Amino acid sequence: MRNFRRGSSLAALVLASALVALPAGMAGAQALSMTAYKQAVAENLSDNEGLAAFYRTRGFAPIWTGPEESSALRRAALIEALGTAAVHGLPTQRYDLDGLIREMRHVEGEHARGELEVKLSRAFLQYARDLQSGILVPAQTDAGIKREAPRRDPKILLEVLAASDPYQVLQHLAPSSDEYARLLRAKLKLEQTVARGGWGPTVRTAKLEMGMRGGDVVTLRDRLIAMGYLKPTLSAEYDDTLRSAVMRFQESHGLAVDGVAGSGTLSQLNIPAEDRLKAVLVAMERERWLNLPGGLGKRHIMVNLTDFHAEIVDDGKVTFETRSVVGSQESDRRTPEFSDQMEFMVINPSWYVPRSIVVNEYLPLLRQNPGAAGHLEITDQQGRQVNRANGFAQYSASSFPFAMRQPPGPRNALGTVKFMFPNKYNIYLHDTPSKSLFDRTQRTFSHGCVRLSDPHDFAYTLLSRQTSDPVGLFQSKLNTGRETRVNLDQPVPVHLIYRTAFTTVKGEMEYRADVYGRDARIWDALSAAGVVLAGGPS
Repeated sequence: MRNFRRGSSLAALVLASALVALPAGMAGAQALSMTAYKQAVAENLSDNEGLAAFYRTRGFAPIWTGPEESSALRRAALIEALGTAAVHGLPTQRYDLDGLIREMRHVEGEHARGELEVKLSRAFLQYARDLQSGILVPAQTDAGIKREAPRRDPKILLEVLAASDPYQVLQHLAPSSDEYARLLRAKLKLEQTVARGGWGPTVRTAKLEMGMRGGDVVTLRDRLIAMGYLKPTLSAEYDDTLRSAVMRFQESHGLAVDGVAGSGTLSQLNIPAEDRLKAVLVAMERERWLNLPGGLGKRHIMVNLTDFHAEIVDDGKVTFETRSVVGSQESDRRTPEFSDQMEFMVINPSWYVPRSIVVNEYLPLLRQNPGAAGHLEITDQQGRQVNRANGFAQYSASSFPFAMRQPPGPRNALGTVKFMFPNKYNIYLHDTPSKSLFDRTQRTFSHGCVRLSDPHDFAYTLLSRQTSDPVGLFQSKLNTGRETRVNLDQPVPVHLIYRTAFTTVKGEMEYRADVYGRDARIWDALSAAGVVLAGGPS
């Protein structure tokens, strides 16, 4: 076992407060002492089966409070990790570092040692859980977050700690993704910005554009310089250089890139550094929720709902990207967040109208006019078409017994192809005949599913792994006009995520609007859990 880290004041503090070893004495006294220790450990394990199982399998032998050097190393490594928990945006008061240090300094008797042993294990497990897979329970923050955080087995965590270098174990708890590392750097940089007072005065005018001069232009210039979008300059004119900086800002915030600092651009530009720091802390928490033991998948599909794009990622690199439309902002149409496996695509799909749309949107029309929505078939439970002439005025939302289906065709709501990852939320990716919506900057228009701007190229990329002619295969099925299922030889993980703050491969920050208000609710929950903003107010 290696020595304490040189220069670590926390490690030195733990050395100075090392536990007092049991005095040598009679066998009976030692046995009595051990009984008191074991009793205390057992009494404090009843509410955590994983923790209890770990200690039972080792006969309640300590890993923290023993006289061996290995126990001292674990204590030092834990105290050092807890002392730097705020670096990861964790709620430091959860771990009661000061209380643990006091108890280590003043523990008296074997019963107290047993209690301390369990407290140290609990502190380790809480820290490990928070850092590995998140502080919050995702579904408790917003009903649209269906994701389950990947919680690790406490018994296994403790077994790995007991058998390994504790510093290495604690260092490798955080997500290993490049995104998490870049977000962490962005957090530290933003904290420095907040400590300096932010990015300076906000721009108070409504619109600035080429050729303008004056104090508002200078304020815009200085703010862009402080944010890193513009090199230092003394120019007080809205010139080409300033316009290019505005365009870079617009691009990194998902805005229309026109070089004009209008109301939308200025509202984003005036957001304070403290709020951007909150967004980064939320993104770090969300990245912990995605810290899956097996990773995201060598090939996977990533849809960032706030960025309105869908990507195919191979070996960590984006190999295909297309614009997307996601659920509208009405509470019952927001696209949920979850992960699943894409198993197949359907070419020339039928649209089986969801029950909620049938009774809430089409039934009121049918009650007034049985011929309404003529592009849809109305079928009974046996799949037979219903005679519309009989009318529908006698039915309510609860008693309407029929289903509705739109056959394949050029006007089909799903377009020419849908991509299926069967899930209980009835969410999938698909084509659409409404192509004009992809020209919008904010694309929240669907009933919840994700529409793709380039679905054919998306299909070709998916099929390229299983055929030498993906275009020919797809087009041959499409040209039949018949509904055809094409299985993926290898299912592809799909991750529907929601990030208002994320990074580029170069480490530059990008921000998007919180279109569903989810990140605001996550920040409120993090704050309530004890997460604070370093360098400024919470």
